Amino acid sequence: MSQPLNAAQERAVEHQSGPLLVLAGAGSGKTRVVTHRIARLLDRGVPASAILALTFTNKAAGEMNARVVALLRPRAPKLGRRTSGTAASSVTITTFHSFGLGVLTREKAASGGAFTIFDQGDSLAAIKEVLRTVDAGKRFDASAVLARISNAKNAFQEPEDLPSREGDAYDEITRIVYPRYQAALRTFRAFDFDDLVCGVALLWQKRPDVLQRWRERYRFLLVDEYQDTNKAQLALVRLLAGEHRNVCVVGDDDQAIYGWRGADVKNILEFEDHFPGATVVKLEQNYRSRAPIIAVANAVVARRSDARHQKVLVTDRGGAEKVRVVVAPTAEVEAGWVARQIERLVREEGKRASEVAVLYRSNGQSKALEEALRERGIAHRVVGGQQFFERKEVKDVLGYMKVVLNPSDEISLRRIMNYPARGIGESSIERLGLHAVAKGWSLWEAVERVDALDDVSGAAREGCKALEAIALDTRRELETGPSVTEAVRSLCERIGLRKDIDLSSPSLPAAARRWQNVEGLFASFARREAREGGKGGMLWLAAFLQALSLETPDEGEAPGERVTLSSLHGSKGLEFEHVFLVGCEEGLLPHARTIDARATDASPQDIEEERRLFYVGVTRARDSLTLSRAKVRVLRGRPVARTPSRFVLEIPEDLVEEVQVTEDPAASSAVLEQGASALLAALDALGRT
Repeated sequence: MSQPLNAAQERAVEHQSGPLLVLAGAGSGKTRVVTHRIARLLDRGVPASAILALTFTNKAAGEMNARVVALLRPRAPKLGRRTSGTAASSVTITTFHSFGLGVLTREKAASGGAFTIFDQGDSLAAIKEVLRTVDAGKRFDASAVLARISNAKNAFQEPEDLPSREGDAYDEITRIVYPRYQAALRTFRAFDFDDLVCGVALLWQKRPDVLQRWRERYRFLLVDEYQDTNKAQLALVRLLAGEHRNVCVVGDDDQAIYGWRGADVKNILEFEDHFPGATVVKLEQNYRSRAPIIAVANAVVARRSDARHQKVLVTDRGGAEKVRVVVAPTAEVEAGWVARQIERLVREEGKRASEVAVLYRSNGQSKALEEALRERGIAHRVVGGQQFFERKEVKDVLGYMKVVLNPSDEISLRRIMNYPARGIGESSIERLGLHAVAKGWSLWEAVERVDALDDVSGAAREGCKALEAIALDTRRELETGPSVTEAVRSLCERIGLRKDIDLSSPSLPAAARRWQNVEGLFASFARREAREGGKGGMLWLAAFLQALSLETPDEGEAPGERVTLSSLHGSKGLEFEHVFLVGCEEGLLPHARTIDARATDASPQDIEEERRLFYVGVTRARDSLTLSRAKVRVLRGRPVARTPSRFVLEIPEDLVEEVQVTEDPAASSAVLEQGASALLAALDALGRT
């Protein structure tokens, strides 16, 4: 049996009609309030078809619907012949964009007839074509232009409303492209993703008769995560609420972290201006976190310098140790220490891996953490970012090294055979494969014996010879050279990887990020070699590649038991027993671009959004929280001294316990050595067959 509603929750649920703002602090049961309010409206005889609940993700909508069904099940006799399932299914619980698509579909005549929806790829192709027609295709990144148009639509700005900032070339080209892009959409009878919200609001503004139909249909409106709405969504809500004003919004301005993608925290701050006479209910009872964590959260958010709704979280969950503030000499030591703590929690204390999370500001921070966990055989998943060793450019380099070690690795060989391009196209690869099957060769043997094959083009022959030479030179350097790291660097120079990344990336920043990933791989090799005393060689490389495949859970763990690695943005809505928030340094959290005096678009509001992001990370923890930082971090290949995050420094000293960690001299190399002899034996066997 579920716990009864507390007094504040009860007030929100029992509110009769008119505008209602529910300020729901972290862990205060906001979804419970929304679902109970829906059930209470049904109890009072409001038709299910008259209720609309809007949220942001299909997952959230599905969870909300399931909870409503569960709530209505005991009420089925009171609801007459309606079962709990049919009553709940008649309530519209959906996302903003799904709702907008439904409106446009039902109003085809008013919105211009049948239409299609452009996905991101379609929109990018249209932008590129417009840039080409205005002779600007080579000077501007289509993705950046599309992002500005998307921001304009989210801000409910039509092409003629775009502001102009003198000296900003992207502003100027966006003013040119935006109306042409909209014309292209009309030509294709299409809407893009943003149109599913702002297009509906524009339609309702222009067609009061259409708007009236939807107002009559939905007389009670509920909006979840209201702090994440943008101006277009605000316009949609205000238009639909109309005269009845039966709109209940639930959110927390202290958790507004999506300003960079168009969300406007002013929507929740100014709710009472938009809906005069609104009732305000604060949910401040936290059911998630223990008292020390709540004390830190309150201390951090109380330092906000921007406008906010005043709230102070309280909890009945005491009995926990203080929040730890960990200081490590380097980022690698920080990652290793975190991994050892997780290993202790999971393997010594029996905690579930799925109840442990490591959070960080930027996805690039995950690399060292993934590596440290992989070394210890700790299964993990990455949320809100791609795993470092799964990034294309990293997999390409590793693919070459696997072929050098084991030419019979056909999956890796097919990956790198014509990358970067060397004249071995898909049809040539197919012919080589057919010859290999017919003659009983491996694909690599077909590459080696390409001169003996009849129907292979001259370009493909030369490409095969070039690939064979690259592999032989790299193997020779691995066997005789000073280090594996230098051999890998030499390989990348031989194949012209940097040049290909520059040419194939959509923008210079994207190319820089991709090459930084390759540099990160070099650093991984170098760190491992240094830890092993500079041994290097084929045996070492074989063990390194073997270690990368150690992703299976330990015996006794459920297959789904994995530690979560997540960006702070990706962690929104999640909670864990044990949280490690790493990289609490100036330049990471808050992010460098929000504190760079040279950045023309940096503002105090950006710093406050970073503070809210820190607050979100803190409030993900239920039982224990660790905040960590490094004194030195390697940036762009150079060690840089780091200073602690202002957010950590603002926490009263009596609320935290500082821990100084040092290099671990006993860091085990067993993971690298594991299975190396067996792997080389298998390679020798392949060489003899």
